[in-house]
Amino acid sequence: MSDSSLPARTWTALRGLLDPWLFLWQSAKHLPGTALALLRADPGLRGALLLISSPHRLRDAWFGRFWAAAGPGVQQGAEPLVLALLEGRATGGRVVDIPLSPAVGGTVLEIGAGSGFWVHVFSDRYRRHRRQQQKPSDSEEGSRRSEDENENAITRVYGVEPNGAQHASLRGRVEAAGLADVYRIAPVGIEDLGDAEKWGRYDEGDEGGRIEKGSVDCIVSILCLCSIPHPERNIQELYGYLREGGRWYVYEHVRCDYGWYMRAYQRLLNLFWPVFIGGCQLCRPTIEWLREAGPWSHIDVGQPPHEEWYQAIPHQLGVFTK
Repeated sequence: MSDSSLPARTWTALRGLLDPWLFLWQSAKHLPGTALALLRADPGLRGALLLISSPHRLRDAWFGRFWAAAGPGVQQGAEPLVLALLEGRATGGRVVDIPLSPAVGGTVLEIGAGSGFWVHVFSDRYRRHRRQQQKPSDSEEGSRRSEDENENAITRVYGVEPNGAQHASLRGRVEAAGLADVYRIAPVGIEDLGDAEKWGRYDEGDEGGRIEKGSVDCIVSILCLCSIPHPERNIQELYGYLREGGRWYVYEHVRCDYGWYMRAYQRLLNLFWPVFIGGCQLCRPTIEWLREAGPWSHIDVGQPPHEEWYQAIPHQLGVFTK
């Protein structure tokens, strides 16, 4: 039984309010090592001038080094929610035991694939393992679930990642997950997904590519819409790639709407957050932009119930159906 005394609740709230600053400090500790690594790679006056004159180069390298250390912990914390979401076991931001909506399947667009932290969730091998862990208790339920699995098989995944520095790691994780024939890197920004010329030949033997509007069954965005450029425009662009009846699975941190004091606190954090966390923005009304991207036949989204009022980086979890 948890201690609900006033001192315990106060300490829990203070710790929750301070956690984002500790995360920033963890990032800051990686800055000196990143700068030294860049200077060693390009020594002398030229390297120093390049470091000073290319802040984006430093920021990208800094965030890459930090996220290699911090990302697995973030993934581990988010994984129970993300897996439930992709299996159709989320409603109103809550995780439930029985699927209430279709699992992710068909042609999938993964936004912000990065170095491939979430690649494994698309593999048949992993999905089979998950199903065995959730084995139904009777044959009728087992038969129904088997039919659903066939209907929701993943046939193609496009991992949208314009940063070429991430592709080697992403490719390695794709191969490790047994997805080499299913998962394809889309090496362009959202605005160029339909432009075959922009795709180019980014890999040996690649025939180029593009994605047709209205051809995607599912979009998956996991903690990535906070840092995409021109978010409102790009969310509308992505909406156009979904077919009728297609689903957008979303798990994102969003603007805080709990009281003026928490909104002000989040804005204060956001003065520093994008600098230390690779351009990530805390105060985006992402769910509003998704709602306004176009007509939806059904929306089931909400904040996970375990997040308290002092959560300066609140999340939204759910599915938008076109």
